Amino acid sequence: MVTNRKKNLQLFADGITRIADVIQPEVFTPYTIQRTMELSALIQSGIAENNSEFDTLASGPNTLINMPFWDDLTGEPEVMHDEGEHTPGKIQAKQDMARKLGFVKSYGVNALSAMLSGDDPMAAIANLFASYWERQNQQILLSILDGVFAAANMAEKVHDITALTGGKELINGRTFIDAGQKMGDAKDLLTGVMINSAVEAYLAKNDLIEYIEESKGNTRVPYFMNKRVIVDDAMTFDTVTGAAEAYLFGQGAIAWGNGKHKDIQETEVVRRGMSLAGEDVLVNRKISILHPRGVAWSEPTGGLEKTFPSLTELETGEHWNRVYEPKAVRIVKFMFKID
Repeated sequence: MVTNRKKNLQLFADGITRIADVIQPEVFTPYTIQRTMELSALIQSGIAENNSEFDTLASGPNTLINMPFWDDLTGEPEVMHDEGEHTPGKIQAKQDMARKLGFVKSYGVNALSAMLSGDDPMAAIANLFASYWERQNQQILLSILDGVFAAANMAEKVHDITALTGGKELINGRTFIDAGQKMGDAKDLLTGVMINSAVEAYLAKNDLIEYIEESKGNTRVPYFMNKRVIVDDAMTFDTVTGAAEAYLFGQGAIAWGNGKHKDIQETEVVRRGMSLAGEDVLVNRKISILHPRGVAWSEPTGGLEKTFPSLTELETGEHWNRVYEPKAVRIVKFMFKID
């Protein structure tokens, strides 16, 4: 015999909206990727470039992606004579290499329960995940840049004024221009700079930051020397000495690909039935490329600890090697101080 109390409990249980009821993986995954792209300051500033080519590469076989390219033509032209022969030059093929990245993050229903009462819970959850991945992509990129600039042949791309004195060690318009000169005649390609919030505050106090409202009028975007500013407190800043770092980026400096594979379920909802109260877990998996153009990944001789590199492995200088000429690598590291 089923009591009224049991009937009520059953009705209550059947009426609960769970993550599995609102998450449709075939809709959720593309929407999350789209929202991540829309939110990303890396994309909006032009620093990172996402296109179908890199999405295809990220979705293809293997974890290493070979990207051969032709080196630029060099050598002086010969003077024309009415006799004799000229000496032909040759074009050389070189190779850039990108490494696929693989990360996964999951959240239980309790972390998202507040969102389930909204008008569009799937969109709310997707927006939360998009914001999460937008932040994580910046952190992953910073780990990559730590490794890139620890590479032996990247010294030409660093402008370090921290050892100077008398104000010459400070960031300002003049020293920023000097840093940009590391790009040579390609410096006009620079579109963005990433700095710590303390550096942004310092520049703002010196009236060097211009804030421009977006077209929708609900967000102010900072610019320094006509370069979009990306503020991230993961950027180096020493509160004692005032030493700090910035990365200057050229247009399309980072190749960004969003991959997928038929054997990897990008989004799934797992019901943890052994939990006393029951719990839904939303799992989101990412296969991607986030590659600094012209700086090739060097796979360790003994292989990686796991299938995909960890942040620590990405931060290792021996895993990177510049293959483009210096000014063709559209990234500069600027080391300076604030007072």
